[in-house]
Amino acid sequence: MLGLAGLLSDDGVLGPSSAQAAGYQNPLAPKAPHFAPKAKRVIHLFMNGGPSHVDTFDPKPLLTKYHGQPLPTENLRTERKTGAAFKSPYKFEKYGESGIEVSEIFSHTAKHIDDIAVIRSMHADVPNHEPSLLLMNCGESRLVRPSMGSWVTYGLGTENQNLPGFIAMCPGGYPITETQNWQSAFLPGIYQGTYVNSQHSEIDKLIENVRNHQLPRESQRRQLDALARLNQLHRDERGEDAALEARIHSFE
Repeated sequence: MLGLAGLLSDDGVLGPSSAQAAGYQNPLAPKAPHFAPKAKRVIHLFMNGGPSHVDTFDPKPLLTKYHGQPLPTENLRTERKTGAAFKSPYKFEKYGESGIEVSEIFSHTAKHIDDIAVIRSMHADVPNHEPSLLLMNCGESRLVRPSMGSWVTYGLGTENQNLPGFIAMCPGGYPITETQNWQSAFLPGIYQGTYVNSQHSEIDKLIENVRNHQLPRESQRRQLDALARLNQLHRDERGEDAALEARIHSFE
């Protein structure tokens, strides 16, 4: 409920908010880029437990060569030598002018491979899921660092004033390491990701109490005004609280 006081105020639907009247500056306002932008939004699909790279865009000829045999090395930097090599069950072919090899399971995507940047040099220092997820999403597996979405939001802001600048959509619950995957770390809390359980597509299930069918708009306006005053008293008593401000603004 903390953020509902400003949910419709920024949009002007229910009149100016107290924050606007006090000259509040939105930290998520769009910022002038250093170069002419080629895109206005970023959608980062991180498949927690998705298909293996060796079955999709990263063929490993040595896995095929040594299929069913122990790998011919004693120095496996990120794994114990516990079993034999296992080749991919899928065939790879070269596509496009670039000749990038793509698995047969992505035969339609392969037709556009010349427009896709395929990076095969990425690797982790350890084979465990937890540090690898932090390395992928925050660039560091041990120290607390801002996530990619936090950096993008911090650097560019957002043109959308009706939704948070950075949303983390996870169907059915949190991934491993949970909210650390979209943390803002030492950046202000306003730049952290706002979690949404995207298991459902209906707006009423995505966000609880987003609609009120019992009260007219005028009554809702009075409630929101009262809530805004309570929030202001709460802030005045506690001074600056970046986490509280971020939580409120994420719903505005």
